[in-house]
Amino acid sequence: KGRRERVSRLGGGLLWVSLVLLVPRQGNTHPQCLDYKPPFQPREPLVFCKEYAKFGCCDLEKDDQISKNFYNIMDHFDYLGYVTCAKYIRTILCQECSPYAAHLYDAEDANTPMRDLPGLCGDYCTEFWQQCRYTISLLTDNNATAGIEEDRNKFCDLLELKDREYCYPNVLSNDKLNANLGDVWADPEGCVQLCLQEVANGLRNPVAMVHADDGTHRFFVAEQLGYVWTYLANGSRIDRPFLNLTRAVLTSPWAGDERGFLCMALHPRFTVVRKAYVYYSVSVKKEERIRISEFTLSTDDMNQLDHSSERTILEVVEPASNHNGGQLLFGHDGYLYIFIGDGGRAGDPFGKFGNSQNKSTLLGKVLRLDVDHNDNLDPYSIPSDNPFIGEKGSLPEIYAYGVRNMWRCSIDRGDPITGQGHGRLFCGDVGQNKFEEVDLIVKGGNYGWRAKEGFSCYDNTLCRNSSLDDVLPIFAYPHKLGKSVTGGYVYRGCQMPNLNGLYIFGDFMSGRLMSLKENGNTGDWEYKEICMGKGQTCKFPKLINSYYKYIISFAEDEAGELYFLATGAPSAAARAGVIYKIIDPSRRAPPGKCSFKPTHVNIKGKLIHFHPKEQFVIDKKPTTTAAPTTTTRTKATTNFPTPPAAVPFTTMKPTRNRVNKKGHGKRRRRKHRTGSVRLISTEQLSDRGRVEIYIRGEWGTVCDDLFNSKAATVVCRQLGFPVALRVAKRAELGGGGGSILLDDVECEGTERTLLDCKRAKVGKHNCAHDEDVGVVCGYHHDEDV
Repeated sequence: KGRRERVSRLGGGLLWVSLVLLVPRQGNTHPQCLDYKPPFQPREPLVFCKEYAKFGCCDLEKDDQISKNFYNIMDHFDYLGYVTCAKYIRTILCQECSPYAAHLYDAEDANTPMRDLPGLCGDYCTEFWQQCRYTISLLTDNNATAGIEEDRNKFCDLLELKDREYCYPNVLSNDKLNANLGDVWADPEGCVQLCLQEVANGLRNPVAMVHADDGTHRFFVAEQLGYVWTYLANGSRIDRPFLNLTRAVLTSPWAGDERGFLCMALHPRFTVVRKAYVYYSVSVKKEERIRISEFTLSTDDMNQLDHSSERTILEVVEPASNHNGGQLLFGHDGYLYIFIGDGGRAGDPFGKFGNSQNKSTLLGKVLRLDVDHNDNLDPYSIPSDNPFIGEKGSLPEIYAYGVRNMWRCSIDRGDPITGQGHGRLFCGDVGQNKFEEVDLIVKGGNYGWRAKEGFSCYDNTLCRNSSLDDVLPIFAYPHKLGKSVTGGYVYRGCQMPNLNGLYIFGDFMSGRLMSLKENGNTGDWEYKEICMGKGQTCKFPKLINSYYKYIISFAEDEAGELYFLATGAPSAAARAGVIYKIIDPSRRAPPGKCSFKPTHVNIKGKLIHFHPKEQFVIDKKPTTTAAPTTTTRTKATTNFPTPPAAVPFTTMKPTRNRVNKKGHGKRRRRKHRTGSVRLISTEQLSDRGRVEIYIRGEWGTVCDDLFNSKAATVVCRQLGFPVALRVAKRAELGGGGGSILLDDVECEGTERTLLDCKRAKVGKHNCAHDEDVGVVCGYHHDEDV
């Protein structure tokens, strides 16, 4: 009675929202704060809501606000009321700090209003009603609370969350939800679930992204054609190129052509030295070469190089058009590292032992040069501790050898606290027939090619040579997983603490994102595949959970956050390139910890503002569509090669439905033929979807193990499209529910149906529906997909 007399009733006008019944599933949900961002560990310990000090949604400032609110409310209670109700009031207020605040407040969707109070479990609500029913008006300004205190059913209809897993306090005792709270999410098969943010699009084979490390947080993106563009920290692009070498660069629109503008590196003291170094293919008197050049920043424009300042540092003759290498970077020692391929063709056939094992040639090598203090002298000098200085028959530029075609290397910044790993040099080395590998580059190291491919022998004679003493990879994977490694970075950024120390890389052909983590006890590198977050995992503003398959390169920005560059059509002429930022949705750094203010950038020209094309996960609405009932087959004379043959494409259109005499559209019915294909699209699009094939009287899906763009061309050609724009694997375009009928499909691109291709037996497979293959068809390679 004393409690009731001391409680004052507060009026108000906030509108209550209806409760939404959530059905969470393990691996298909995610904690989320009321600001629609992942939870975090506070920078300073919480004083009031101490139970959420290690992981939750409150910093010290929010904790203090909740504390003040609590004591203001408790001023309305006498001693007995305080003793009885304080624990309920405190608990309800502190749920704003819970890592599951979004579920408790019905705030999963940023586009809808939230509840005023967190959702309680039925038993707890009854207990609260029995002990402190008259305190509810103190917790909210909602006048809907008036007159419901005496009716338990009305009271709990207002407060109860029907979801038994996420209501309070059950959410605290749910082992599935709390076992790995705050850790990176993995699906039941151990695939790490991450999300992406689209940063740039419309690029033509973006091959490199670098930053100036000058406080501006701008970055420079190179296209294979020879353009380099400047992007500001807000995502906008300057319309004038930072560099334009399109007239000099040797490349073609062929899908898979490895020649072109391949890399750029800015001097580590760019603000003072103001020099950039580029790596590109060039033709000199009909002889193909690799050229390494130096450019100086324009005196008039901080966002443009002086095109007249080019100075050739090094040129290397290329005996073939592939295996061009293509990496430039500065080590922490200040020297310029250059990674050159073995000269091309298959099996490094040059000379007795190949170029890579021959230290009298620069092909198949890692070079290290000193490019400082070269203004009036030779373009470079040899660092005094290069490993083969003075060795007879060896070129002094060589730092390491025995490499095949290293594509994308990076320097580890080191752990931000301990410095562990600082300066390590990681590279992805593209393999020959069976294996791709990731290497740690050391001074004087022999990386085994052509004697070895990965851990296995390639040239048995060389491999048996006991004096080889080669450096083994830290990881190698078979062509079942992918056929062209793209080296990545060790994450050392601030925003996603869970990813610290994780080496993230990919494969150009299979589209797989992968990761390695060093075991501190054994020194072994442990592998985990990366997949896109499902269900609620990526339901945050601006996040997406799909990407174009062809992973060309990786990059990090000035703050150490990680990106990758990919395209839907691997041609230097196709504007299908996108830059993605990698996001861990399970945990973020405390608010304010990773904030920075970019220094001013003087702009000459216009700014082109960025507009993302991919739909955000939070905005997606589930849709379904019926499967197509007919299959149209049209002849075509071309395919989509990867890599690198050039074949002209014929423009064709799908067969239209017939129109009867009355003008009404009427679909022509025909029996399904064995080998017919169809695309099942959840977005009701006719040009893309999961591939299904008709065999033995049933429709079934196709697995992705060896399925490539040539097989996709066979599918698209049957459906009346001349071009296969993209192969989408791992159920990116939806997984089937019926039989898996085909696996290990390999085509030449000229077959009439997939059954004419090399393949496993019908119904024989070793995969699941999360590996169902999808295809995007079109008319021209340069169209958006």
